[in-house]
Amino acid sequence: MERNVVVGSAQGLHARPAQTFVNAVKGTGAKVTIGKPGGNAVNAASLLSVMGQGIKGGEEVILVSDDAAALDELVALLEKDLDAE
Repeated sequence: MERNVVVGSAQGLHARPAQTFVNAVKGTGAKVTIGKPGGNAVNAASLLSVMGQGIKGGEEVILVSDDAAALDELVALLEKDLDAE
């Protein structure tokens, strides 16, 4: 399954929001990848891989997993402004 989501954090997935996202991915126990449309998808449970994507606020990303519930949870998380929490 694949879900497209626009990143809600104004500063994108820099260190703190990326860590929050990676922790949530690990918490689901699901295998999840993240990538920009047309780009290479990476392991969403790897902080360095996620940060290496250079994902900015307002950019669209694609999450892929076989676990629909995990995708729903992660999409909802990415839509929030994680810098405000």
